[in-house]
Amino acid sequence: MIQSMTGFGKASLQLPTKKITVELKSLNSKGLDLNTRMPSVYREMDLGLRNQIAQSLERGKIDFSLYIEVTGEETSTKVNAPIVKAYIAQMRAILPDADNTELMKMAVRMPDALKTERDEIDENEWKQIQTVIDEALANINNFRASEGMSLEKEFKLRIENIRSYMNQALDLDPERVQNIKLKLQTAIDELKVNVDTNRFEQELIYYLEKLDITEEKVRLTNHLDYFLETIKGNEANGRKLGFITQEMGREINTMGSKSNHAGMQKLVVMMKDELEKIKEQVLNVL
Repeated sequence: MIQSMTGFGKASLQLPTKKITVELKSLNSKGLDLNTRMPSVYREMDLGLRNQIAQSLERGKIDFSLYIEVTGEETSTKVNAPIVKAYIAQMRAILPDADNTELMKMAVRMPDALKTERDEIDENEWKQIQTVIDEALANINNFRASEGMSLEKEFKLRIENIRSYMNQALDLDPERVQNIKLKLQTAIDELKVNVDTNRFEQELIYYLEKLDITEEKVRLTNHLDYFLETIKGNEANGRKLGFITQEMGREINTMGSKSNHAGMQKLVVMMKDELEKIKEQVLNVL
């Protein structure tokens, strides 16, 4: 079953003093374009995390976010008391009558008034965070699979539309051939010259063979069937589907150039329209 590159996954866990939330967003991309956001204390885990995400999601423009919300008394940010006192003393020297509360408000906004103590990674805590990441990855993959089911239905509809228009075009082929014969015979009659009947028949057959679309019909049918077969595969197949649509386009274009019939050309345009809709959606396939 095909998967979409578009997806969203979220998971969270409440620890005694903090809440951990992981979010993953994914859009279509030619390759893997991964952006990670997390507290600086966990930055040393970034490389391993990227490998984990790459193995699970394979391709797409992916945004990973790890949020830590402190819910207990624990905090790594503290007031730098000596610096704050020094700021207050300097401002009081300038404004002797200033209110203490106002001086404090100004002082804590000054550079280095707050200091953040770097925490060491707790291995047990990271294991718990890892379970949240695994859950978020599972959620985004489920989302992608669900989107993939919608894409599959869309592809099947478009493929069958192309097949239907192709068959309608083939139904017009006898009429097209008769029109070509009539035009050629009329042109010869207008020239008022004697023409060898056998030679005329040979030239007519040669001309009609050049305009015959039987081979294009066979190849296009094979491409349509191969497309449907490929979307049932288990591996990532977005690129392969893209290549198949290119081959389908070549056959449809050749049919158009050979058609020489208004009704058939209209059906070829309708096939091209369906194919463009397929191409747009193939860009979203993993």
